[in-house]
Amino acid sequence: MELGLEGRVAVIAASSKGLGRAVAEALADEGVRLVISARGDEALANAEAALRSRGAEVVALRADVTDPSTPEHLVSLAIERFGRLDIVVPNAGGPPQQAALDCDDDAILKAVQANLLTSVRFVRASLPHLRAAGWGRICCIASSTIAQANPALALSNTARTGLWAWAKTAAADLRGTGITLNLACPGYHATERMIELGFTTSGRPIGDPADFGKVVAFLCSQPAANVNGARIIVDGGESFAL
Repeated sequence: MELGLEGRVAVIAASSKGLGRAVAEALADEGVRLVISARGDEALANAEAALRSRGAEVVALRADVTDPSTPEHLVSLAIERFGRLDIVVPNAGGPPQQAALDCDDDAILKAVQANLLTSVRFVRASLPHLRAAGWGRICCIASSTIAQANPALALSNTARTGLWAWAKTAAADLRGTGITLNLACPGYHATERMIELGFTTSGRPIGDPADFGKVVAFLCSQPAANVNGARIIVDGGESFAL
């Protein structure tokens, strides 16, 4: 399938490892020019080198995506280096495991900051450029827990469900603009974090991060122009989301 992404420019948050890295690789393979970010210098340098080896044009910025100034910095970097912005993939690492009745105020606020407000800020920073171009794709990486809560992940359940509600509302405001806003919601994939947490040996369906990256690439494509305000669950049927 021709995705119509050659020459487009994407900002991908938290993209040195895991699902963010998989998205960057999938978009690189479609000829997208990339702005990537991560907190760790070594991981970021490794990701940048790997993406360049796939033929991608890449700019990397060491940044904490939960810093309120980071979305604006990454968007500005895309405009400065490439002269345009077409695709934005907000992403942030998940909060710690915790049962709902054990969550204190501080833990809940940190989860909301990372897994709700970070995405909102990326949308806010990118929209002026996408509106000016009359074309744009925003795909937030959320979690399948918005469809079916995981009792051990109360903080993620709470913050990401808030993101879903906000994004569904915002997507309605974007109808007819040429800009779409969707959520890609992974279940368990064979990433470094999932392996560390022991989820990949739990008997649950385990996805390939590369396949998830291709799902996001499709949502960012020209053929997906009429997919807006959708949550795409990618969890092998673990949740009952039909």
